[in-house]
Amino acid sequence: MHEKFIIYQMLPRLFGNRNPECVFNGTLAENGSGKFGDITAKVLKELKELAVTHVWYTGIIRHATDGDTTAKGKAGSPYAIKDYYDVNPYMSKVTSKRMKEFESLVARTHKAGLKVIIDFIPNHLSREYNSTVAPFGDENFYPGRIHDGDWTDTVKLNYGSRDTWTKMKDILMFWAAKGVDGFRCDMVELVTVDFWEWCIPQLKEAYPGIIFVAEIYQPHNYHPYITRGGFDYLYDKSGFYDTLRAISDGHTWASSLTSVWQGLGDFQPKMLNFLENHDEQRVASNFFAGNAQRSLAMLYVSLFFNTAPFMIYFGQELGEQGMETEGYSGVDGRTTIYDFWSLSSVRRFLEGCDAGDVYKDLIDNEKQILSIYRELMKMAMKKDSFRIGKTFDLMYVNPQSGHFDPRYHFAFLRSDGKEIYLVTANFSQWDAQIRINIPKEAFDYLGINGGASQITVSVGAYNGNIVNLTSIVSGSCK
Repeated sequence: MHEKFIIYQMLPRLFGNRNPECVFNGTLAENGSGKFGDITAKVLKELKELAVTHVWYTGIIRHATDGDTTAKGKAGSPYAIKDYYDVNPYMSKVTSKRMKEFESLVARTHKAGLKVIIDFIPNHLSREYNSTVAPFGDENFYPGRIHDGDWTDTVKLNYGSRDTWTKMKDILMFWAAKGVDGFRCDMVELVTVDFWEWCIPQLKEAYPGIIFVAEIYQPHNYHPYITRGGFDYLYDKSGFYDTLRAISDGHTWASSLTSVWQGLGDFQPKMLNFLENHDEQRVASNFFAGNAQRSLAMLYVSLFFNTAPFMIYFGQELGEQGMETEGYSGVDGRTTIYDFWSLSSVRRFLEGCDAGDVYKDLIDNEKQILSIYRELMKMAMKKDSFRIGKTFDLMYVNPQSGHFDPRYHFAFLRSDGKEIYLVTANFSQWDAQIRINIPKEAFDYLGINGGASQITVSVGAYNGNIVNLTSIVSGSCK
């Protein structure tokens, strides 16, 4: 049985940084970085209240920084690894105890009832890579040591060498032994599926329950990387994310979502749904929806449509809009991953955590968005209809009419056979009274006694609505 869970992606360097001067001066490594210890039991309790189940700590493994010649920005890219067997010294309070501090964070996260995910970067490493535990020789690098795209701070690893395979498996084993519960694997399509087919089963035999999430973009690679490669979950960037963004931008109809999920077939529960991550523009930024309220229709679909896991990026639940001023990448609607930076919304969130009232210092818009995320994410995790239930897409019985517009409206049912919910998303700028046809075969498929019905719901502009139909449909559960 597939069961929904929720990942909270956090860049600790930024998350715990309460120094607002970093917004104007990215060189303050000692005072300008969040620490492992800033992710306190109180913070983790608030994430638990948000219905989070897994925390993806991004940028843990030691990477190149400002002192290295090719590093990007003042802090460097978390994806230009300098030592696979170390953590970033700048995130520790006592440099010599940095690994112990990370291990304490893992233990603290587990004590809060949450699981730990970290990045595994298999395709490339920093040009300044230097590890005494596992040095890499010439045979481990691609001939010519090319880099991919604009990754000028990296060199490519050579999977034509079996020694590279062994070294990378040992790195995964090292971190799994630290208590890590899963890995988000970077750019897996650039690494031969044969490696994953060989490596992942060995990790799962040694650490049952460990999960592997693939950053993947080409749909034709979904099948081999799941069936052969052994990945548990794949990014749904090229599917739901890109389609939801296109709907939001007015480039396609809401009804186009139907063909997207149908095209996934049995892989649908294995896709990781999201509206944000460190690579994408903030959904509330002026480069995307413009504000968090205009992203809610997307949230209703991405979170509730199926049992696939859902991910949020830290600050998303506060309506974070991206850069407050210019960093290494410029103002582009993203939160920098290359600088020692501080986010005002997250600073206010942390102050509230300290005080025992997470809403205490938030501004009104942040309070509103956080309340919405809390309510919806709890519903997604506590209601079996959403957590483990079936989906019935209603678009085929709701053609364009005066009361339903498939350009902007999307509707579906979720049920566990005991309760049944109607979810409607409105991607238009107008509040709507939407009349939805529900065929008898929908109730039959979901295991509910009921006849053909017609339901009218009110849905605000750019918003969604959930209606519990259990007491409305005729008859009782089968």
